[in-house]
Amino acid sequence: MSDEKKRADQIFGKTVVSKDGKKYGIISDLSFEIRTGELIYLTLKNPTEHTKSLDLEKNKKGDYLIPFSAVTAMGDFIVVEEKDIV
Repeated sequence: MSDEKKRADQIFGKTVVSKDGKKYGIISDLSFEIRTGELIYLTLKNPTEHTKSLDLEKNKKGDYLIPFSAVTAMGDFIVVEEKDIV
């Protein structure tokens, strides 16, 4: 992924998909390390049935979390590598 910086409001509401087109849901929040600003997780709203079938980590509210380290591209969609999230 490029080092181009994005503002959080440019990421919220984007659909998360895999390289082969599987949809996971829409980004509703971000988790980050306060000291460094490093992004840790993308929080999903409206998770798909595919997302629900995976053994993904959840936050205290039960929202599905996608590790930011799985993100490979950001544009109209947030593209993730599925093998890096399960």
